[in-house]
Amino acid sequence: MPELPEVETVRRGLGPAMESARFLAVQTRRADLRFPLPKDFGKRLEGARVEALARRGKYLLAELSSGEVLLMHLGMSGSFRVAWKEGAETLGRFHHPRSAERTHDHVVFRMSSGAVVTFNDPRRFGFMRLVPRAELAAHPLIASLGPEPLSDAFDAAALAKACAGKTTSLKAALSDQRVVAGLGNIYVCEALHRAQLSPKRRAATLAGRGGAPTPRAVALVDAIKAVLRDAIAAGGSSLRDHRSPDGELGYFQHKFRVYDREGEPCPTPGCRGRIRRIVQSGRSTFYCPVCQK
Repeated sequence: MPELPEVETVRRGLGPAMESARFLAVQTRRADLRFPLPKDFGKRLEGARVEALARRGKYLLAELSSGEVLLMHLGMSGSFRVAWKEGAETLGRFHHPRSAERTHDHVVFRMSSGAVVTFNDPRRFGFMRLVPRAELAAHPLIASLGPEPLSDAFDAAALAKACAGKTTSLKAALSDQRVVAGLGNIYVCEALHRAQLSPKRRAATLAGRGGAPTPRAVALVDAIKAVLRDAIAAGGSSLRDHRSPDGELGYFQHKFRVYDREGEPCPTPGCRGRIRRIVQSGRSTFYCPVCQK
């Protein structure tokens, strides 16, 4: 499932096509994705202007002049395609030809910018909802989210407070969207390796007496911010279905230190360990048992 860097890459790719543009026409080719599309979906969008295109965790948020917010989630295989004229796609440096199969093009937005924005989702785990802007912060999908990891609100003190008393592992805690928003399996593994912390370590060890952050918490926050910034600069990780809206492939997967590197030498200078794979909460975890303590 796309994580924060991939969703942020999509947000930036959609910006020129959607921000400040109006929905001229909305075509829905089925009544549902993961959930049924909102009632009168097309009618509620047509004529509305996208005042801002934002991201919260793994959600895309199009703030509309109608007073509603179009909340979108890519699910496991969802992607957007932007064409500036019928039948043409904008190509990126790392463009790979898309399948000619269009049976999974489920929603099409024709924008006043001249762009046609198409949502394609073979597995249909993505979804779209319309939420009154005044109610967005209290919406169940948004209200429980933790701080944005690249914001000033996410620091060692905030992470220590969220983890204090937790008996779960660091891997489980960082994957919990209530602790920090937007992280998933890939970037949790990568951040823990950069911070040289074991994914099996108890989350509570990030907090000292009185809940003060330990040096481990400081190192982990720095590692999380660094790996996310590096991944965004690389356009995210192109695994399986992920593409940016212009067809460009991210290439951060070529910079993975541990993820999907089972059996390879640890890249930490001076470390003689090899990357190990274990299963935590049903997901693969990759780490170095020598330098990650």
